[in-house]
Amino acid sequence: MVDKLPAPARIRALPSWLLGRAAAHGRGLVREALAGDGMPMLHHLVLIAVREYGPVAQAELARAVGIDPKDMVAILNSLQADGLVTRTPDPHDRRKNAIAATPAGEHRLARQEPLVDAAMDDLLAPLTAAERATFTTLLTRVVAAADPDAPTVS
Repeated sequence: MVDKLPAPARIRALPSWLLGRAAAHGRGLVREALAGDGMPMLHHLVLIAVREYGPVAQAELARAVGIDPKDMVAILNSLQADGLVTRTPDPHDRRKNAIAATPAGEHRLARQEPLVDAAMDDLLAPLTAAERATFTTLLTRVVAAADPDAPTVS
């Protein structure tokens, strides 16, 4: 049996490689936590966005979370079938649907928030509370520099 070689030292020292590995690990932890509640991660993302922006037009929602509109239709169909969101004609433009979270969707998110928080605690376990705050602040600055139009968390 051949042991797996690590990535070359030069690559392992690159912040972009480290961020990618940490992001993949974090997504895996969140995916696993949400799977325990029977929800795919993209469905959770969309439901979070609907709660924050809703009622929101379907196309705007797709743009806000960076999901292809065709994929968004399938996700919303699933969330609606589970009673977590509603689609109603947009009062400002009847050609569009306005998406809103239902009380069941709000309840589901409230149940999932501790699961996601625990996953983030696992991800950041090697850091102290102060280091976590600094790390988040630094990452926010990096993201803001890469995408000045991206909203930031204060």
